[in-house]
Amino acid sequence: MSTGQTYLNRLKDGRNVWFHGSIVQDIAAHPAFAGTVASVARVLDLQDRPETKERLTFVTDNGFRANRAFQVPSEREHIFQRSDSFRLWSDATFGVMSRVAGFYRAQLTGWFIRRELIRSKQPYFPDKIQNYYTYLRDNDLLLTAAGHDPQIDRTKLASELGDLYTAVRILKETEDGIIVRGAKMIATGGPYMDEIMVSPHSPKLQEEQRYAVMFAIPVNHPGVHLICRDSFASEREEDYPLSAHYDEMDAILVFDDALIPWERVFIKDDPDAIWSIRSDQYVSAISLHESIVRLVSKLEFVTAVGNELASSIGIKKFTHVQEKLAELFFQLESIKALLISAEHNAELHTDGGWSPELRQLNTAKNLGNRYYPRAIEILQQLSGAGMLQVPSSIAELHGPLGAKLQTYYRGADRNAQERVKLLKLAWDLVGSQLGGRHELYERFYAGDPVRTYAAQYLEYDKKALSDRVG
Repeated sequence: MSTGQTYLNRLKDGRNVWFHGSIVQDIAAHPAFAGTVASVARVLDLQDRPETKERLTFVTDNGFRANRAFQVPSEREHIFQRSDSFRLWSDATFGVMSRVAGFYRAQLTGWFIRRELIRSKQPYFPDKIQNYYTYLRDNDLLLTAAGHDPQIDRTKLASELGDLYTAVRILKETEDGIIVRGAKMIATGGPYMDEIMVSPHSPKLQEEQRYAVMFAIPVNHPGVHLICRDSFASEREEDYPLSAHYDEMDAILVFDDALIPWERVFIKDDPDAIWSIRSDQYVSAISLHESIVRLVSKLEFVTAVGNELASSIGIKKFTHVQEKLAELFFQLESIKALLISAEHNAELHTDGGWSPELRQLNTAKNLGNRYYPRAIEILQQLSGAGMLQVPSSIAELHGPLGAKLQTYYRGADRNAQERVKLLKLAWDLVGSQLGGRHELYERFYAGDPVRTYAAQYLEYDKKALSDRVG
């Protein structure tokens, strides 16, 4: 059985995925999810192909083949192997599916490598996270996460908002585990995943101990509901080539007094321990590595679309157009250079794992949340009203008015069919619901940009700079 088919079979597990007020009975067949599910299966099947198997997988210490996101980079060369694997997966979805490519699996690998970091505070953490890592690795399971509290009243602590379905917190403890109630947002790709990691994505205070809990669940865990946003998927593949395949659904998790077994409870009642492992620089570097590889893939795709838009209407000879195209190239090459620098400046950590240099990765991440919106703006400027001057369906080019449309919609260097397909693709990137979601995602997936910029300033080694003027 192929890796993709095995994945499809796993989806038939009774998960409580809510869409338009009812539970989705068959994720793989529902029109709001089917296109993306099929895309995930196709990407997973790359692990079976002779030409890509070695690039995407490695042999574990117990003889399994596992995705390279789970590979412990014990040698410098592993950094480049992991990078190649991330790039292959990202290119397979044009960089628009962020969580299938392996960010959270890479983060889990980092936690496994750094599992001894908080043993003094949480003595059971090392063994639990090792067992969980091994389980996901050997079964090739997909992982996402949910860590933000519901946006209710940011002037109050989670503990001050009352008991009615606010942030996830521990209600009580039993012999079998903890009982949790509340909500977490946002589980990107949650309906398609196998597992979800739940933990705060920002520091908790001591007054919020019951909210300082880190655990993992299978998506079909009893008492857990995934509340989906509206679908941005489309069944009109020709007219919405990205939306038809790559709507990475976002979901809110609601825990209805769910029992979390002790073996899945990694940390509880310890804000400091959670933040120590979540903010560890090695873990940040090994997981952020995947995000920057994906960003390169996505910017390359947007740049390719921009270049083709300009070619299709013969405007590449104009200086102001060249300036805009050059800006796309500048963005792409800047992020690529930072990625290459981070990889070639890889460092060996005391725990025995190599990691790319975090400083360059952070710079690329912080540039990315400004670059991508600007790249989309450039596509708008290159096309002008062109994306709005297309027939409602590509099929109309072969309908009663087809001969006329073939004349009026042709481009400077291509026929009407090719030009309209390009404009439909560009609109899916720029103006569709999926396009709007991606612009918002790239702005905020790493957190509030103001805070991430400030954090880079605070963490930057400024002594060498001071010495030059002191």
